[in-house]
Amino acid sequence: MPEGHTIHALADRLTRAFGDSPVTATSPQGRFTADAALLDGRVLEDAAAAGKHLFVDIGDRILHVHLGLIGTFPVIPITDDKPPDPVGTVRLRLVGQEHYADLRGPMVCALIDLDTREAIRSALGPDPLDPAADPGVALMRIRRTRRGIGALLLDQAVVAGIGNVYRCEVLHRHRIDPFAAGTELTEELWWTIWADLVRLLPLGVAFGQILTLAEQVREAEQLVADGRAGPITRSLTGERLGDYFERRFATYQRAGEPCHRCGTILRGEKVSGRRLYWCPGCQTRH
Repeated sequence: MPEGHTIHALADRLTRAFGDSPVTATSPQGRFTADAALLDGRVLEDAAAAGKHLFVDIGDRILHVHLGLIGTFPVIPITDDKPPDPVGTVRLRLVGQEHYADLRGPMVCALIDLDTREAIRSALGPDPLDPAADPGVALMRIRRTRRGIGALLLDQAVVAGIGNVYRCEVLHRHRIDPFAAGTELTEELWWTIWADLVRLLPLGVAFGQILTLAEQVREAEQLVADGRAGPITRSLTGERLGDYFERRFATYQRAGEPCHRCGTILRGEKVSGRRLYWCPGCQTRH
């Protein structure tokens, strides 16, 4: 399932490609034909993400998209006079002057009103990619339960946008026991987790890939700071993961291999429907 940085990057991509311009909207698959007709010819005014939810303002309509496990919504430059014929089951196609975007396999694709959008947003925990987010809300919810922090980080009502990779990697980065109860998590450790999420997720937006290893994070931050990340970001379409950096992680999908930090064999166990990877040797902090 795409994590929150992917949806924020998609919102930015849609705004850059179509912002303040009319779009042609169709449903090649046929399942969204009536609603697509309500969007057709209207101006795409804004696209924004809240956790894993995408909201696109087109005219006076709000398009709500949740990609779920398999959804994709790449934004692709038009290289000929018109976009190619749709391939596969395209729920919604948006076409502008220079780009087109094909939505496939979403869990949610619907037109909603302002009240519904606000209700969706209100049900979410704070989003680390939202500068106005209040991490204290998440801490309050965490401290009320004995559920493990590894499970809580996947709960979108606690923290919005965090998926399995960030869950595994951030907990390992700070040696935190993923099974420590929320009631046991110190306030200091929560602020450490939050600060790291705020640090890491923007790099995911910039490079289209999750970066958590220290050397990759340092290099990515330098590329962002000196402006070299800009062309990389603008070249991404969302068709596939970014590949500027080698795809490597400390724990994710490494069960049975030694921990790079302490040498203990890493473990994997399903927690909250997803396989959690952790090191029983060095992840002991509460």
